[in-house]
Amino acid sequence: MDTAQIASDFAFLDDWEDRYRYIIELGKRLPPLPETERTAENKVLGCASQVWLATHFRDGHLHFEGDSDALIVRGLVALAIALFDDKSPEQVLAIDAEGFFDQLDLRAHLTAQRSNGLRSLVDRIRADAAALQAARA
Repeated sequence: MDTAQIASDFAFLDDWEDRYRYIIELGKRLPPLPETERTAENKVLGCASQVWLATHFRDGHLHFEGDSDALIVRGLVALAIALFDDKSPEQVLAIDAEGFFDQLDLRAHLTAQRSNGLRSLVDRIRADAAALQAARA
């Protein structure tokens, strides 16, 4: 699902209860993360829930797989993957994730722990992109 569609769907939903359900639904659509990817190195630090992010680099683009043990957090993982997946490291580093999340008004409606966890996830994605960019330089 692309971020323009997500933003449009969010704008259509008036109340935050419906938006939370939508975020949970996005998480349910994530393909299951293989057990082989549930490793300590794929665990995202700084999240209250357990979150895993597997980063793969193919054909010049980053591809992400993720999961969480919490429904809403799994949906936030799906949002982040929609934002960053199938982009070059340079494109990933240029994305204004905070601007996108502000457009959705997420921070005002997430707990501090979830907001910090989302930031940790984005930081991890950016770090993976930066490492790949440096390795190719």
